[in-house]
Amino acid sequence: MSANAATTQSPSKYDRLIAAAKAIPPTTTVVVHPCDETSLRGAVDSASAGIIRPLLVGPERKIRDTAAKFGLDIAGYEIVDAAHSDDAAAKGVEIIHAARGELLMKGSLHTDELMRAVTAKVGGLRTDRRISHVFVMDVPAYAETIFVTDAAINIFPDLDAKRDIIQNAIDLYNHAGFGKAPRVAILSAVETVTSKIPSTIEAAALCKMADRGQITGGVLDGPLAFDNAIDVESARIKGIKSEVAGRAQILVVPDLEAGNMLAKNLSYFAKADSAGIVLGARVPVVLTSRADSPRARMASCAVAALYAHARRQKAPTVAA
Repeated sequence: MSANAATTQSPSKYDRLIAAAKAIPPTTTVVVHPCDETSLRGAVDSASAGIIRPLLVGPERKIRDTAAKFGLDIAGYEIVDAAHSDDAAAKGVEIIHAARGELLMKGSLHTDELMRAVTAKVGGLRTDRRISHVFVMDVPAYAETIFVTDAAINIFPDLDAKRDIIQNAIDLYNHAGFGKAPRVAILSAVETVTSKIPSTIEAAALCKMADRGQITGGVLDGPLAFDNAIDVESARIKGIKSEVAGRAQILVVPDLEAGNMLAKNLSYFAKADSAGIVLGARVPVVLTSRADSPRARMASCAVAALYAHARRQKAPTVAA
């Protein structure tokens, strides 16, 4: 990466998000099956910071035993008892339907267990928008907070799914305190359109969809290879002139495998923190893992809380 693009960033990208989330009222968050130290501590820490107000759903005895074992104070939190992880996921979704929570947060159950309840055709949290995942990444060597999407939900998204994946990421960027009109790079192996690489054709089509108003709120360019998406000098050498090339803020990957590998490369090679959010459902879903740092877990809650707050502010009021 050239010096033109790789300005050293202070470790405050997430800190600014967390500070912004502390400045708004705590968001009621349904925490599903927080039965290990990592998931329960993440909820307690975020609550102590004033970001969320947890409602814990899971086997009550396990939750209380975990809290006692690791010295976590949950005395002020409501607990909804559930028999096991699948039951906790189902009850968590029911609580959202009852308008008792604005966020859903993954505890110590598997992601697919939670997402089965979220995506269920009957009783789930589907909307008319495709559900997708965004990694909000703090890469120390890059000046921008980077979004990587979709690296966790949609395995081989088609063109229509990619339209929603991009729109979800743009909406999050615009409404969660990152700024406005993000620069969106649609990634492929090369930056020219070729019939031999289908993702380049889809990238070009998505850019035209943005031109026609089918994707709004961001500035799109693609196909772009990773280097000329994030490095100004690489884009210059290739003769690419666009608002996005070299300065991307949202990276849209061709498929889940590519996205997962990119996100993990950034985490382990570039020492990036990653906050995980699922969008397109009735409420944002916070996905954390045992490998996340405490700051990343809190950042996940902060991003989701800021987005939920923005959605609440935009919601139409009902006349008395």
